[in-house]
Amino acid sequence: MALAFALGVGTQNSKNEWLEVFYQKPVFQPAADLVEAAKAAGYTSGNQAIELNTEKLETLSAALTGEQAALAKTLTASKAPTVLVVLESDEPSQSTPEVYLKLQLISHRLVKPHGIDLSGMFGLLPNVAWTSKGAIDLAEISDAQLQARMQGEVLEVFSVDKFPKMTDYVVPSGVRIADAGRVRLGAYAGEGTTIMHEGFINFNAGTEGTSMVEGRISAGVMVGKGSDLGGGCSTMGTLSGGGNIIIKVGENSLIGANAGIGIPLGDRCTVESGLYITAGTKIQLLDADKNVVEVVKARDLANKPDLLFRRDSISGAVQCVTNKTAIELNSELHANN
Repeated sequence: MALAFALGVGTQNSKNEWLEVFYQKPVFQPAADLVEAAKAAGYTSGNQAIELNTEKLETLSAALTGEQAALAKTLTASKAPTVLVVLESDEPSQSTPEVYLKLQLISHRLVKPHGIDLSGMFGLLPNVAWTSKGAIDLAEISDAQLQARMQGEVLEVFSVDKFPKMTDYVVPSGVRIADAGRVRLGAYAGEGTTIMHEGFINFNAGTEGTSMVEGRISAGVMVGKGSDLGGGCSTMGTLSGGGNIIIKVGENSLIGANAGIGIPLGDRCTVESGLYITAGTKIQLLDADKNVVEVVKARDLANKPDLLFRRDSISGAVQCVTNKTAIELNSELHANN
């Protein structure tokens, strides 16, 4: 079974190099007949990105069925470049359209973070200006600004980055996003997630669902259902510090305001506000009578459930006790339908 099939429309620079691609209806693990129909547009085998013209789109539309046939027919009227991408297997990408397809598969919730090969992607994602008129090559932005001014307009540049915001490509159902610019394409926002103004979700990261995000979910980090990331808190991503530990937050856990983690948390854990735990942090383990029974490194507590991490107000030592109260998110606050 093939990995993915998608028809897209995107932007190229003056050298006909791809800057970005939008896929309205990508298909994950397409049926064999869909891949077979792609041969009408020149697909042979393996992973390919094939630029399409009106003739190829019409031929493809005749070979396809259902909504993909309708989409191909619709794209015949496109004034922007169009492309067909077929991924036969999950391998490192070889083109910009391939990378954009993989990122959108994640944001469409068709693939979870760490569920698809994103290696080598940075070299294939051009750094572009994301503007009120779409993606523009940095070498061409000055001319575009001049042209806009000559027409009595102002070309607004929202960011200069390799990644656009997710909502320009995918708007998942059942979520609230207060500031769309803080959620990158390739984020996975589970059903019921609320992302407040200071919340952030990077690519290849996200939430399983019904989570409150007021902190930072870094690349590679997944947050379990029912968990709360307090204002200004941080999760150490897989791109940080050269580490290869996959950081996650279990279900019904809380990372307090301005706190942070560099270890994976288990279910029903709490990290008190202002406390940052790295893998090497020395932690005192307390018994029911609050006596220190052992001192361990935080990495030894990775993925263990029902823990409360706090700092002793007198000695300043980081301590860990059994978490007797699991958090419960406000059901009305998270009714995002």
